[in-house]
Amino acid sequence: MPTGVGNGKIEFCRRPLVITATSSGGVTMAPRKTSSVSFPGLSRLGVPHTDLHVREIVERQSQVSLFCKEDSCRRKPGFAPLFLEEAYQRCGNICAEYAKTFYLGTLLMTKERQKAIWAIYVWCRRTDELVDGHNAVCMSSSVLDRWEERLQDIFDGRPYDMLDAALTDTVFNFPLDIKPFKDMIEGMRMDTRKCRYENFQELYLYCYYVAGTVGLMSVPIMGIAPESAVSTQSIYNAALYLGVGNQLTNILRDVGEDASRGRVYLPQDELAQFGLSDKDVFSRKVNDRWREFMKEQIKRARFYFNLAEVGATQLDKASRWPVWSSLLLYRQILDAIEENDYDNLTKRAYVGRTKKFMMLPLAYFKAQSTPCFSFS
Repeated sequence: MPTGVGNGKIEFCRRPLVITATSSGGVTMAPRKTSSVSFPGLSRLGVPHTDLHVREIVERQSQVSLFCKEDSCRRKPGFAPLFLEEAYQRCGNICAEYAKTFYLGTLLMTKERQKAIWAIYVWCRRTDELVDGHNAVCMSSSVLDRWEERLQDIFDGRPYDMLDAALTDTVFNFPLDIKPFKDMIEGMRMDTRKCRYENFQELYLYCYYVAGTVGLMSVPIMGIAPESAVSTQSIYNAALYLGVGNQLTNILRDVGEDASRGRVYLPQDELAQFGLSDKDVFSRKVNDRWREFMKEQIKRARFYFNLAEVGATQLDKASRWPVWSSLLLYRQILDAIEENDYDNLTKRAYVGRTKKFMMLPLAYFKAQSTPCFSFS
């Protein structure tokens, strides 16, 4: 599955589920009109918030305290300080190894936010590896069911291992709702039973589950700038748009790799509009029809990045750098596809280390900008 979490090493055993780290360890409907981007013949509509119950998540996470459930309060587990320190450090090491640019961006965050983001990154990575890792051949619905049960244990203060403990501590320190985490697991279920998407509405839903959910998880950690004058919902929308843009970019980058596994993460109806089909994807022949099709797909990804950009300036100043780093890096992947003459069937768009590091000062500069007060 082409997500931004990456590949890693996880071992599976029979019941009970045991997962051991080795060396590694949102949506709203897009605006109908825009002055800068157009999609000739292609739909831009996503999935309404009401269908995903995102507004309810935002309301719960925006409350000062999520720690009390009706008549009883959750009691924070009494982890030993040294144990927690090591747990978070392991999460940081995994993030540094597999998401170097993003990791560098987190170093400017406050210590508590930094550790929390690492813990969330590691959980998302491990979740992705269930379907895409080295042991994905052992994947079954029961594995995901047990992983979801294990997630509930994390939120109930009963972590299974050290990496789980870091997330448990995080969910007791920040107002995190469990639904985005469960929704990401649902995205993994989609990947086990679905390898074609009839239209963009279907694909958008998939992008929400596997990537937009990360935005929902992250905003409570990143924090919102005190001087921001826009609605909390708008800032969450922007975070979701960034996740969708990232996922669409991953899909465009990995077309050839996914095709080798019999998967096509491209809207079938839009392929047909350009006189294309799965056969053209599997044949790996880049022609003018493919280039025109890819131009429109890249426009769409950039459209979501544009929507995300204003929201990035609304986050707490100390948290913006990793967000801007991710946004600018993924835009460079789209640039690389264009530089490859839209050949993502036989080539994988790649952003070299030098370009990545040259991008960091620009990301830092943008992270220092004053929040914009016009957001629609």
